[in-house]
Amino acid sequence: MTPPILRTKAALRDAVLGWKRAGETIGVVPTMGALHAGHLSLVEAAKADCDRVIVTIFVNPKQFNNASDLENYPRTEEADAEKLAPFGVDAIYAPGPGEIYPEGFATAVTVTGLTDGLCGSHRPGHFDGVTTVCAKLFLQTLADRAYFGEKDYQQLQVVTRMARDLDLLTEVIGCPTVREPDGLALSSRNVLLPPETRAAAPALNRVMRQLAERLAEGESLGPVRFQAEAALREAGFSEVEYIELRSADGLETLEHPTRPARLLAAAWLGGVRLIDNIAVG
Repeated sequence: MTPPILRTKAALRDAVLGWKRAGETIGVVPTMGALHAGHLSLVEAAKADCDRVIVTIFVNPKQFNNASDLENYPRTEEADAEKLAPFGVDAIYAPGPGEIYPEGFATAVTVTGLTDGLCGSHRPGHFDGVTTVCAKLFLQTLADRAYFGEKDYQQLQVVTRMARDLDLLTEVIGCPTVREPDGLALSSRNVLLPPETRAAAPALNRVMRQLAERLAEGESLGPVRFQAEAALREAGFSEVEYIELRSADGLETLEHPTRPARLLAAAWLGGVRLIDNIAVG
């Protein structure tokens, strides 16, 4: 059976307050729809931890800094509901923009520091949109836990800090990245890859793993990064936005993995922006 789809804060709150009165724990999986196996792994984690699970589907206009990107973002609500049916999700919360940003809405949630660099440099205002909508969804769902994939590693760190700094009662849980058999990290944007370029997409993860091995062997990021960028361009990527080594906790810039670290990258292929990250050290 497909889960009930709730469209308003009032309907959501009626359901949530009943669960809270019964002493049940609530998990939320925030998504923008176009669900894939990565999202469903988050649902599985939520189901294992919580009595009730809500999946939100909301294409958040405030986290897009490109109007065409917002317009082209895949919207597949009916198919998403069918994919969730086997998991026993208690509700899909799919509000319209007016439920999240009513007329006169004038507030933004901003996290500084963690949003510097990486995707923050290339997508101005993006993380303000993410943290604002996540704060609203956490409060509207009254969730005890919220589940995010590690593929968007900077986003995971930013949302975790936001919830902690604002004393929200929602604990943010990071879950491992799910990949295609060829290594490509699952993303709703992958469906936008032209067929003729899809075969080149796994090069991003392959080059990152080769780079991570060299860093673990003691090489500095600077010299080998240029070689990695050249390898990606040779594989067909049109632009490499960044390849950086950051601390796993705090995202401080590193040259060597002297402590637990993440290698993060973003690059363009066939007009689609792909991101990935892997642990180093």
